[in-house]
Amino acid sequence: MSDHRGAIENLLYSYANAIDDGDYEAIGTLFARASLADADGNPLVTGAEAVTGMYNYTTFKHDDGTPRTHHVTTNLLIEIADDELTATCQSRFTVFQQTDLLPLQPIIAGRYADSFARTDGVWHFTERRMRPTLYGDLSHHLPEEFRQQ
Repeated sequence: MSDHRGAIENLLYSYANAIDDGDYEAIGTLFARASLADADGNPLVTGAEAVTGMYNYTTFKHDDGTPRTHHVTTNLLIEIADDELTATCQSRFTVFQQTDLLPLQPIIAGRYADSFARTDGVWHFTERRMRPTLYGDLSHHLPEEFRQQ
């Protein structure tokens, strides 16, 4: 029997690793068959190229080629459908950042609502809804027009 929960957890943690590494193309690959949406499910971007483009446009990279962040994903509530072809996960995220001008601190926290499908035996994202709930200093992470509070 496959470890469906483990495969889904790996997708979640692969996202955190990719963004912290500044590998926005890897994020695009993770969401190649998915949409990133606001908290109400309104799609923001869909597909690898659009997702990669969004991160390149909205998330600063510092001199080391990364956003100088550490994404922590916790409180995973994974629900796998009876047919084992779809799943959802509710989780929490906290993002820490440190730059030359910003001491280590949490800069944003909130919730993810993720949907997944299993195609040819492989799990993939179909949608990620992002609901930020707590805001810190985002000035070293996002351009001003994307700092909603």
